[in-house]
Amino acid sequence: MTKFVLKRLGVGLIQIVSLMVLVFFLIRLLPADPVARFVGLNASAEAYAQAEIALGLDKPVLEQFKIYLLGDEQTDGLIHGSLGNSWISGSPVLYHIGLTLPATLELILLSFLISVSLAIPIGVAGATSPNGAVNKGTLIYGLFAGSQPEFSWGTIFIFLFFVVLGVAPGPLGRISPLTEPPDPVSGMIVVDSLIAGRADLLLESLWYLSLPVLTLSFVLTGPIIKMVRENVSQSMSLGFIQYGEAVGLSKKMLASDSLLAAVAPTLTLIGILFSFMLGGAVLIESMFSINGLGQFSLQSVLAMDYPAIQGVVIVISSLTLLVYLLLDVAQALLDPRLRA
Repeated sequence: MTKFVLKRLGVGLIQIVSLMVLVFFLIRLLPADPVARFVGLNASAEAYAQAEIALGLDKPVLEQFKIYLLGDEQTDGLIHGSLGNSWISGSPVLYHIGLTLPATLELILLSFLISVSLAIPIGVAGATSPNGAVNKGTLIYGLFAGSQPEFSWGTIFIFLFFVVLGVAPGPLGRISPLTEPPDPVSGMIVVDSLIAGRADLLLESLWYLSLPVLTLSFVLTGPIIKMVRENVSQSMSLGFIQYGEAVGLSKKMLASDSLLAAVAPTLTLIGILFSFMLGGAVLIESMFSINGLGQFSLQSVLAMDYPAIQGVVIVISSLTLLVYLLLDVAQALLDPRLRA
């Protein structure tokens, strides 16, 4: 197992390095001028040259890449654990990522917790009763939830639950603007409220996160239910399941064994969806005023902030590969044949 994990880590490291190099050079090939964006199109040649020097874009691309990796007398490089400083704020990119990433992770983790908790029992129930109401209902729900993107459902939920019914808070962030947030430990308000022992803040943060979490969960639950149902249905036709049915094992035990046999592809789908949401939650964050990594990445792209763009790509790629590594390890534990 150790050899398997080390092999996956080696492959992941190669992927991150390759992506880092690719992104560094590709964004500099774009038909855009970040210097002109900072000084304006009508700036003098002297002002343009000074801005170019300040941003480090006056040097050849290969020298810029060397400084990015190794640093120079003014800044630390990637090899020292630095992602550079944002051109917009002048603050380290790691500071901005550390400030915004917990909000995105909190939103995604809560959404997946609800989605998986609902999808697995519903998917198993649909597979074990293919002609039942649950199976037909989940089929309709999957088509219905996937018929529109998440930001469309977010708009509908805001109008329905906040404007019409008044049972949910407005899209004002993760907590009321008038409430003093807990001392930041993890950056996730739900976790920090628990650490501080503030039940009132915990309930308030869960209340304010209810609509964005509902929106993502509503969209995510559909494909997970479909994957669980299809794989459990296929696994129930396997020989050992049919044998168990023949010898009189209970329906509950057969469903449990079928789910265990079908868990690997379901984990793969969950990992893919999780990785997709890391970079794709920007619309939900914008709609509900959540200052997350998606918002920061969008602002960086619009501002042509090269260090911030590179830092966001590295962090999202690293988290994605970490999730895939954990999934590979989980699947290898469930199926020893994958360790070869």
